[in-house]
Amino acid sequence: MMNPEKTSPVIYLVVPCYNEEEALPVSAKKMQEKLAQLVQQEKISQNSRIVFVDDGSKDETWRCIESLHAENAVFRGIRLSRNCGHQRALLAGLMTVRSQCDAAISLDADLQDDINAIDGMVEQFLDGCEIVYGVRRDRTSDSAFKRGTAQTYYKMMRAMGVELVYDHADYRLMSSRVLAELSGYEEVNVFLRGLVPMLGFRTGEVYYARAPRMQGESKYPLRKMLAFAFEGVTSLSIKPIRMITFLGFAIFLVSLAMLVYVLIRHFLGYTVVGWTFLAVSVWGIGGLQLLSIGIVGEYIGKIYLETKRRPRYHIETYLQ
Repeated sequence: MMNPEKTSPVIYLVVPCYNEEEALPVSAKKMQEKLAQLVQQEKISQNSRIVFVDDGSKDETWRCIESLHAENAVFRGIRLSRNCGHQRALLAGLMTVRSQCDAAISLDADLQDDINAIDGMVEQFLDGCEIVYGVRRDRTSDSAFKRGTAQTYYKMMRAMGVELVYDHADYRLMSSRVLAELSGYEEVNVFLRGLVPMLGFRTGEVYYARAPRMQGESKYPLRKMLAFAFEGVTSLSIKPIRMITFLGFAIFLVSLAMLVYVLIRHFLGYTVVGWTFLAVSVWGIGGLQLLSIGIVGEYIGKIYLETKRRPRYHIETYLQ
């Protein structure tokens, strides 16, 4: 929460970027205008800043950030030594600025999430909220396939015991106090959408309409979205392993019933009947075994990475 001695809080916008050279010139101007507007209204301090985090981009993204920084001190830049992924890049930015601001707002560089929602976030922060989530009002701008997969995703995550805010991505405000608590979560497999709700604190929500992407291409095609969902489940829930246990128990009960069936058929003299059923059963059980081994292996792999305690990111340059 903001320091009570300050009349206006210092707000930092933290923006992870990967190959965003087309979007940055336009979105940076809009972000600057939004901060200037809030400063003029005396809602935030003139020391508020915009921090771009270059996640190992292969285009001219970093040069754009350097140019913006040279033109105006409101822009800052963090360059990671390599591509670490959206979640780690965002975490790198948040952890870097957590001691320099009263609150940080994370948002994407394409500005599909309505930048005007920042006004509501700041107002709720001033009213005492430590975390304010940006939540989509509806999904009318999405295709039917995208809407269906998104709804399935949230339902699946909740069924697996992962606490998520429905229709919320990574557009949120977090106070410096919350960021300090978040720094205590040191797992290598980072899934902020699931970690932040675990922190507790007083929370609020701001609803907005999502706009279509104006520049560049989406960095989250279906393949990456599915991988991201799987990462979230295996990072925050052990229900898949429990499901394997229950499935194994159910199959064991079925096998007992099959044993009785086979013995009865044997004593009745029918020894050839049922070959098709047996073949299908072998293939089915074999597939379930391989799937189960794969899921357990995924968890073992995560344990392996966690025990190494490797750094989650490396900052090459910080333009202050």
